[in-house]
Amino acid sequence: MEIIGAAALIAVGVVLAALIYGRTHGPAKRPGGDASATDRDLQLSERGADLARREESLVRREAALEQEREALASTRRDLERALEQVSGMSAARAKQLLLSEIEEQARHDAARRIRQIEEETKREADRRVRNILSVCMQRLAAGHATETTVSVVHLANDDMKGRIIGREGRNIRALENLTGVDFIIDDTPGAVVLSGFDGVRREVAKVTLEKLLQDGRIHPARIEETYYQAKSELESHIVESGEEAVLEANVQGVQPELVKLLGRLKFRTSYGQNVLAHSIEVSRLAGMMAEELGASSKTARRAALLHDIGKAVTHEMEGPHALVAGELARKHGEAEAVAHAMEAHHNEVEPQTIEAVVVQAADALSGARPGARGESLEQYVKRLRDLEQIAMRHPGVDRVYAMQAGREIRVMVAPGAIDDDAATLLSYEIAREIEKQLEYPGQIKVTVIRESRAVEYAR
Repeated sequence: MEIIGAAALIAVGVVLAALIYGRTHGPAKRPGGDASATDRDLQLSERGADLARREESLVRREAALEQEREALASTRRDLERALEQVSGMSAARAKQLLLSEIEEQARHDAARRIRQIEEETKREADRRVRNILSVCMQRLAAGHATETTVSVVHLANDDMKGRIIGREGRNIRALENLTGVDFIIDDTPGAVVLSGFDGVRREVAKVTLEKLLQDGRIHPARIEETYYQAKSELESHIVESGEEAVLEANVQGVQPELVKLLGRLKFRTSYGQNVLAHSIEVSRLAGMMAEELGASSKTARRAALLHDIGKAVTHEMEGPHALVAGELARKHGEAEAVAHAMEAHHNEVEPQTIEAVVVQAADALSGARPGARGESLEQYVKRLRDLEQIAMRHPGVDRVYAMQAGREIRVMVAPGAIDDDAATLLSYEIAREIEKQLEYPGQIKVTVIRESRAVEYAR
């Protein structure tokens, strides 16, 4: 027992000695993995120290950069203040001026580019328009027959003149009262002249007189009977003429009342041009132009054929014949596109469709082509001169231009002498004077233009 206790004490002492040695000199090196772990610990300690040094260096460098940034900001503020003192404006004001200048320059560049594109487009459009019009005119070869406001009935001998006049003029009075046409019986050999602006009445009178001459019995009762017979025959002829025009223009489904109005245009002329022949010609031109432009040729042909039917009833309905024609078209079931194109062919209504513009162009082309209208050059020039003189008589008028073969005059006024209200009154006064002093077919548009301009030169 004593031996065991002594051994135990020795063992405890050895353990304590080992512990004391380990605390004083560190753990004893063991072969294998324990030595490599110690090396890694040492490397990690060195890296940690290195990272700490780098972090400290970065902190110092960041602090230096912050100081430099503050110094630069302070220098920039000083420079801005110096520039503001030199220029006499704030930085915000200078920025605003710079942006305004850049914006103005961009606007000028854009406007110049837009003008260039518009000019190129206009040149190309002009070339295409000339090509379309030339092709249409080449394809259309319509004849032209000049008619006036008088008709002539030829007599077999001059003895018939006394029978037409009758005892104490009763026969000629009956003819004039029934027909509404003047019968001119003068020294012209073998002829009686019928004068009247209404072509239908003049034709009825002509047919009536021809029938009386064939029959030989001329007295008031027979005159009345023959008049109503001629009138009935002419109504049938008018319908036939309208149906032929519809067929010739290749337009289908036109209401009978519109066909009848079309036929009446055969006895109406405009500057010597037969209105029905003109309507058929416009219909053909409009159809060809619409096909070239990719528009509805059916709508264009229909509107062009009917565009002047208002002239057949202008003595019955008030207003420009274009607007009257549009109302008649709507009344008899025509499509709105057709009615609009009819109304717009003289700009009483602003054209809103391609077909309306096509009808307007075809109408102008038919009336302006060589040989279409028979007004003499002297009368034409005199009418334009009279129009311009009437407008130039008014104070404040600068220049006057007669346009569209005398259908429109444009009056340029001095903006300092005439204000907007006076310009409106001036157009009214000129229009009334034209109505009182001139005789003309259709209507004349008076446009007063007042424009103020500010011009300066950079030298």
